[in-house]
Amino acid sequence: MSKRYDVVGIGNAVVDVFCPADDAFLELMGIQKGIMQLVEVERGELLYAAMKERSQAAGGSVGNTVAGIGSLGLKAGFIGRVNDDALGRSYAADMAEQGTDFVNPPVKGGSLPTSRSMIFVSPDGERSMNTYLGISTELGPEDVPDDVAGQTRFLFLEGYLYDKPRGMAAFDRAAQVCRAAGGQAGISLSDPFCVDRHRDAFRRLVKELDYVIGNEHEWESLYQTDLSSALEQAAQDAGTVVCTRSGSDVVLVRGDETVEVPVHRVVPVDATGAGDQFAAGFLYGLAEGRPLAVCGQMGCVAAAEVIGHFGARAETDVKALFRSAGLLG
Repeated sequence: MSKRYDVVGIGNAVVDVFCPADDAFLELMGIQKGIMQLVEVERGELLYAAMKERSQAAGGSVGNTVAGIGSLGLKAGFIGRVNDDALGRSYAADMAEQGTDFVNPPVKGGSLPTSRSMIFVSPDGERSMNTYLGISTELGPEDVPDDVAGQTRFLFLEGYLYDKPRGMAAFDRAAQVCRAAGGQAGISLSDPFCVDRHRDAFRRLVKELDYVIGNEHEWESLYQTDLSSALEQAAQDAGTVVCTRSGSDVVLVRGDETVEVPVHRVVPVDATGAGDQFAAGFLYGLAEGRPLAVCGQMGCVAAAEVIGHFGARAETDVKALFRSAGLLG
């Protein structure tokens, strides 16, 4: 039976605000380089005011992924929560422009503002994210429409949602509805600190869901061991395991099949969105029924495109890049 959507994501609907910053500035502001930190409203206002050269775009980890999938021509949707304020309305409009259905209308009269992440980009391309979650903290199971979660072939879940009980409930309900209707559900491990906070729950999810995407540090954190041992354990637990390694081969495991996809190293202009767009390319391949190796190659092509410029979403025709790499034959 055909589905309304090819891929639906559920996650924090966050407006990304970008600003260049050197290491001295990060140290001065007490910002830990290279990770995502949650901040309260006062800290968020302080950091926002310190951003002298800022630009903004609709973001959020899984939001970026499904926007990438929508721009590749698949039927994509996103379950998220924004306020009916200027940022929230622009977020919904931006997702639609990318070819993705933002399924939840902005909340009128919401008590919390639309979420935003202050992202400081270092000269080496590393990004330091400081996120005020705002109204995203209120995302709950009632925000998960049955005719969306139950009408998608693939569901992609954002690990960061586990930071709030209501987000966890929304996450679990979406996965249950999707899988009960014959769809496949998977998760992004999000970051090592997120894994630290929710290790037991994530280990359960790895066993229950159909695919799991994480980087080497996230997998090591999940199993509290070295990468080789972590992936060996993951292969026993999960349906499909994807491990990205910065500048090194991507490892993909499904049953008895293990694939290593080479990564062509490039100097990043801005690493923001690399993992998000890798997931977009990988899920595009998965939804199109491509071999596991090709799915990994598509992920690498999409990630390489996004780190070549400022911002977390593609600026060129990624499908054309797939074609030139011989991946659509």
